[in-house]
Amino acid sequence: MRTPQVVVVMGVAGTGKTTIGPLLAARLGVPYAEGDDFHPKANIDKMTAGIPLDDGDRRPWLDAIGHWAHGRAGLGGVVSSSALKRAYRDRLRAVAPGVVFVHLTGDRKLIEDRMAHRQGHFMPTALLDSQFATLEPLGPDETGVAVDVSGGPEEIAGRAVLALDGLSTASAQQ
Repeated sequence: MRTPQVVVVMGVAGTGKTTIGPLLAARLGVPYAEGDDFHPKANIDKMTAGIPLDDGDRRPWLDAIGHWAHGRAGLGGVVSSSALKRAYRDRLRAVAPGVVFVHLTGDRKLIEDRMAHRQGHFMPTALLDSQFATLEPLGPDETGVAVDVSGGPEEIAGRAVLALDGLSTASAQQ
């Protein structure tokens, strides 16, 4: 039996991290942590006002997520985090080596439409451009998979599980 992974569900706002994360965690039989819950109030206030976070704002947030992931090493877990830049993912890996990324990707128009229809979230659609401008997709040397967000949540979560299984199989064969 393989050691459960700690998976970071990443992507720009509106890709479904908060929807897919719990579904993925349930399918993997591990707990889920909502990355937005790790933001200090100042970050939420800034985003609510339509002001993008800078790297300094993100450091304590990334460290908190990393510490949660580190505490789940060997136990498994799923946590959401935009993790848009390679440097942010490096910071997560520095605290929690071995995390695996599921990058939720999709058409900008689809993502914008989903953002426009969601309720009760502090991230305004106006910040989507800054999210795409900041995004650095997973590099070939980063452990993770890209999963398209077209279709329904269960379908997307299923694709994520299959992609992670494929990643695990490929790693075991090396």
